This record gives sequence, C-alpha cells and structure tokens, in this order.
Amino acid sequence: MKEDLVEEILESVNLHRSFNKNTPHLIINANEVLSSHQVEGLIMEPEGLPDGVKAKLRVKEGVKIGSPVHLCFGLLPERGVQHIIMDIEIEDEAEVSFMAHCTFPNAVDVEHRMEAQIKVGRLARYSYFERHWHSDEGLVKVVPVARIELGEGARFSTEFELLKGRVGLIDMDYRTVCQAGSLAEMKARIFGRKDDLIKIREAAQLQGEGSRAALITHIAVKNQARAEINNEIIAEAPLARGHVDCKEIIQDNGIARAVPVVEVRNPKAHVTHEAAIGSVDSKQLQTLMSRGLSEEEAVDLIIEGLLS
Repeated sequence: MKEDLVEEILESVNLHRSFNKNTPHLIINANEVLSSHQVEGLIMEPEGLPDGVKAKLRVKEGVKIGSPVHLCFGLLPERGVQHIIMDIEIEDEAEVSFMAHCTFPNAVDVEHRMEAQIKVGRLARYSYFERHWHSDEGLVKVVPVARIELGEGARFSTEFELLKGRVGLIDMDYRTVCQAGSLAEMKARIFGRKDDLIKIREAAQLQGEGSRAALITHIAVKNQARAEINNEIIAEAPLARGHVDCKEIIQDNGIARAVPVVEVRNPKAHVTHEAAIGSVDSKQLQTLMSRGLSEEEAVDLIIEGLLS
C-alpha cells in the first residue's frame, strides 16, 4: 500500500521514473511517512501527528551532503489538512541542499501548513528549492512560516515556485536574522489565476558586520487574482548590504500591491530596493509579435521570462 502511494505522489510531480530510493529523502502523505532514507552525517527523525508530521533534520558538523536531499509533502485526497513542523539544524561548516515538492493533485479543499525553525551554523551552507504542484480547479491554502538564524559566514538560500495549477491562497511569512559575514537569499515566483490570493512577507535583519541579504519576488496575476508583497530589510551593522527586488505583471482585473521596506541603522550600511508593477511591456510585446507570435503567445512568453 505504501509503495503505491509513493508511486502516486512521485508521479504527480513527474519524478516516478527518475527517483532513486537510495538518495536521501523523506516522503510524506498527509500524516504518514511513506519512505525515508538517510546518509552518513544526515539525521532525520520524523514523527506522525494527528494532522501531519513533525520532523527533526540535522547535518553534523563539517559534513557535506553530496546529493540533494529530496523532501516530498503530499496530500492525495480531495479534502484535508496537513501540518508539517520542521526543526532543521545545519551545524558549523556543514553543507546541504534540499529539493522539496509539495503536491496536492486532487485538491478541492486542502490546507497545508508549514512551520520551520532553521539554524545554519558558522560557515555552513544551506539551500532549499521548493516547487508546488496544485490541481487546476481546487482550492488549496498554503501557509508556510519560517524563522531562520544564520551564524557567522553562513550561506542560506531558499526558492519558492508555484507556476502550474491554482494557487488558491498563499500566505507566506519568512524571517531571517543574519550574523557577521552571512548571506541570505530568498526568492519567490508565483503565477496567480482566477480569484487566487498571494500574500508574501519576507524579512531579513542584518545584525552582524558585513552581513548581506537579497529578497527577490516575481509575481504574475490574471483574471481576478490578487497579490500583496511585503519585503523588508533592516541593516543594523557596519558594512551590511541588502537589496529588495519586486516585479509584478497584472492582466485582466488582477490587482498587485508591493511594499518594499528598507531601514538602515548604521551609517556604514547600505540597502537598495526596486519595485515595478504593471502590464506586459508594450515594446517587448510588439517585438515578439513582429516575429510571428500571436498576442497571447507573446504575453505568455514574457510572463514565462519573468518567472523563470
């Protein structure tokens, strides 16, 4: 039975042919751990909850995990709630990358909540790529909350992508505290349709000397979809550097709102921001149409470029 569910989940994210069960991974459906595999230096301790899974993940000091750790969180029924609680610690000078897929292929009324506490130690490296797969017609509520602490010289990057299927509701809240010489990069790419609602709040607090952060959000909304983006960088230390980048394309009756907040509390720190909201660029549109594309094809290509 578990093997059948694993196959169904992997097929929903187009990994059923390429997945190698010997790679480090954790696959969850609802509140059941279907499959997991650890490698030396990586410790995973998942525990079932009434409505989800709680998991501790740790990479030991100095260990470099050679292949990406695959995380797959799925909810296959049409209705239900999944609550994922993650406690992640990357010890000093360790390195790891995660490839995460969240899949709700049959969703009609599904809620997915994620709470993550992430600690990246001194000179450690952490990267996390998360791709969502939603049904075309259903309603999915995705509410991820993450609190991140970066030690001296640590590197942290996270990338969130939801381009296919209905968004439903995304309500994201990520906050990072950066110590000396550390770097935080947070990116999000989302395409909202119909009456989808996209709410993103990402914040970086640059507490240590020479710490850096980049918050990059690219959104497209069409039909009656709405987007509310609030990105914030606070630079408290000398030589701290930050940049906020928000670009949004609207079509039809879509509504987009961007609030970039930059705050500098040290005369030797520097933070910049740029925000652009509007329809598809007319010059780009005309150029593509002059090369034989229809207006619809040209618009789709421009949006694809923004979200790639």
